[in-house]
Formats: sequence, structure tokens, C-alpha cells
Amino acid sequence: MSNLFLAPDDACRCGWAGSAPEFLGYHDREWGYPVGDDIRLFEKLCLESFQSGLSWRTILAKRENFRAAFDGFDFNVMEGYGAAEVERLLADAGIVRHRGKIEAVISNAARAVEMAEREGSLAGFFWSYEPDPAGLPEPQTRSISPESIALSKELKKRGWKFVGPTTAFAFMQAMGLINDHARGCSCRDKADAARAAFRRPRAPRVLE
Repeated sequence: MSNLFLAPDDACRCGWAGSAPEFLGYHDREWGYPVGDDIRLFEKLCLESFQSGLSWRTILAKRENFRAAFDGFDFNVMEGYGAAEVERLLADAGIVRHRGKIEAVISNAARAVEMAEREGSLAGFFWSYEPDPAGLPEPQTRSISPESIALSKELKKRGWKFVGPTTAFAFMQAMGLINDHARGCSCRDKADAARAAFRRPRAPRVLE
């Protein structure tokens, strides 16, 4: 299958953007553009965790329900979730009702609070794993990378769950840590311009 898709506006997009109607807007406005907001970064990791074993289409269709159910993915609020919140979420038909994943993202919220307190921000930590664009292979030819393996390893070391190398790589693609838009995609240059204008968060500040 071609890695390009001719959209209704006669401009090419990444091939996957044509596989579902709701993907085009997500591809054009979000995927691959740099994000420095801690809440959005945490949300994406949570949604990637819920996607494990499922399709992104399923998760994207439920994204607003997830946001409502998890207090906008504000990890400072989610850190305080207890057994009552777990049961509430398990009863919510608007999200993926998987106890292990629900408990994992609640646990990850506590880890996110620790990271923000220790290093100043989640963004600074995640962006420290941005690879050198000059060393990247052809777009969309892999599902993991040395950086995603390293990021996954460090997150697991810190107690995060459902954050394997493939999940970490999908997160890096979506949040603009790499520009993985296919060559010939009309959004590739836009993502490059956004990355060029993006002010990278400061490197992690580890408190001894």
C-alpha cells in the first residue's frame, strides 16, 4: 500500500490518514507537530497506553469521553484517584473499561507528579529524547528507535506502566519529537516549520 493518500482537496497526505474519515483532521492539525504542554504530553501517553491491543481509531473516537472521565488528564488531580474513581471509570461505557489500563494511568499520574517536581516539567524530560533529525531513516519505516527504547527503559525504571518502546515511539511521532510525515505529504513541510519555530523545553533538572 502506498505511503501517500490523495485527499479530497487534491493534496497528498500520509497513507494512514485516508484509512478512516476521522484521521484526516487529526493528521492535519495534530500529528507530528511539536507539543510542549505537560498535560497534552501526559494525555497522549495515557491514550497510547489504552490503545495497546486496540486501534487508534477506537481511542480517537472516545478521546473526548476519556478527557471528561479523567479530569482532562490533569495528572495533579488524577494522582488522588482511589478505589471509588476506579469503579466509576470501570462503569463508564464511553471509555475503554480495562482495569489494568485504568489503574496503570492512575499510577502513571503519580509518577508524572514526581517527574514534574524532580525535573521541573514533563516536557523537559521528554524532549531530552529528541533524536538528531539528520540521523533519522526514511519516514514511516520503523515502529521503534534507539531513542524510544531508551525513553521506555527510563520510564519503566521510574515506575511508569504500559510504556513499551513501540508506545514510546508512537508518542514521539505524534508529539512532534520527530517529523515522521511521509515524503510527499503536504503536512511534512508544515511540521518541519513548526519544529523549527518551536522553543524546546529546558533539559531535565534533576534534584539530588
